[in-house]
Amino acid sequence: MGESPAVEQPMPLSKRLLELARLFLRFGFTAFGGPAAHIAMLHDEVVTRRKWIDEQHFLDLLGATNLIPGPNSTEMVLHVSYVRAGWPGLIVGGVSFILPAMSLVLALAWAYVRFGARPEAGWLLYGIKPVVIAIIVQALWRLGRKAVKGPLTALVGLAVLALYFLGIDEIVLLFGGAALVMVVQNTRRMAKSGTMTGLFVPLAGTALSLRDPARSFSLARLFLTFLKIGAVLYGSGYVLLAFLHTDLVDRLGWLTEAQLIDAVAMGQITPGPVFTTSTFVGYLLGGLPGAILATVGIFLPSFVLVAITNPLVPRMRESPWASGLLDGVNAAALGLMLAVTVQLGRASLVDPLTIVLAIVAAVLVFRFKVNATWLILGGAAAGLASSLVGQRFVS
Repeated sequence: MGESPAVEQPMPLSKRLLELARLFLRFGFTAFGGPAAHIAMLHDEVVTRRKWIDEQHFLDLLGATNLIPGPNSTEMVLHVSYVRAGWPGLIVGGVSFILPAMSLVLALAWAYVRFGARPEAGWLLYGIKPVVIAIIVQALWRLGRKAVKGPLTALVGLAVLALYFLGIDEIVLLFGGAALVMVVQNTRRMAKSGTMTGLFVPLAGTALSLRDPARSFSLARLFLTFLKIGAVLYGSGYVLLAFLHTDLVDRLGWLTEAQLIDAVAMGQITPGPVFTTSTFVGYLLGGLPGAILATVGIFLPSFVLVAITNPLVPRMRESPWASGLLDGVNAAALGLMLAVTVQLGRASLVDPLTIVLAIVAAVLVFRFKVNATWLILGGAAAGLASSLVGQRFVS
């Protein structure tokens, strides 16, 4: 009698947690370029290379992320970590992704307060931005093949792209596209049944801020302010800027316009989530305790919302109504990502060298499947080399 084939044993939880910690600590130090680039890098690691989840599951998680407030790329990290290792994975993956960016921003905040100067990292971003464009384009190509399931979803994605550049609010486009696909796909079913069973509709909070005279600073109020922002904020880092301006400049009078702009710049020039702007603001207002409380406050709602919604994602795909909603969100999100890519491309491809960097990165990522992290590091090195050459010519 032949021997029975060996049954592959599941990986122990401790090893899965170590995997998550290693991956997302590296992400936290190298994920430049904002949410679209972060999601592209995440897709490359967990779908293409590690095969932890498939394309459709990744798209569904992305759709669910767009339905709740908070930073999209951080919430995608949380979703993937939860799928990989449950509650412990959610915490380990999320903290590993946030901690490096928080530490870098904290160091910049200390230098800002100590020396009164705004650190510059133009040479770094100069080389990284063109590479990021290539990484995002590859992710859009792969995700688009799953998200575009027919003429309807293709039309929604293109309409979102066009309307975005006409100035229509991205939240309106996201939920409008989702609702349109859901209704069109289920018209016959809706005619037969008067109820919409299985529909998952999140309730978005609204930030209400009345102008308030400058109030004395307290760590408790700082924490609650950032907790509120994290619980209700949809959209990009520019939306975060509007929230911070309303609360911290207009209502509470804790920051000046110049300080707010510097804080947002620190979140932009460092890798990892842009929401680590909160770390910089917290340090300016309350030192190290303020930095920690502001960071915990703005990210805490994402941990809670992902833990609640992640188990619902498979059920949403099984429900005909919620499945239509997910298809619409995925198509609309793809349109928004494409619009952001166009904007980033305009700002990043500014001369022959940046165009060459983008083309080389595209060849490496499409043809040779080079890891996005190595491409980012290569772009940074190219930017530094360009800066040094330029200084020699000037001198």
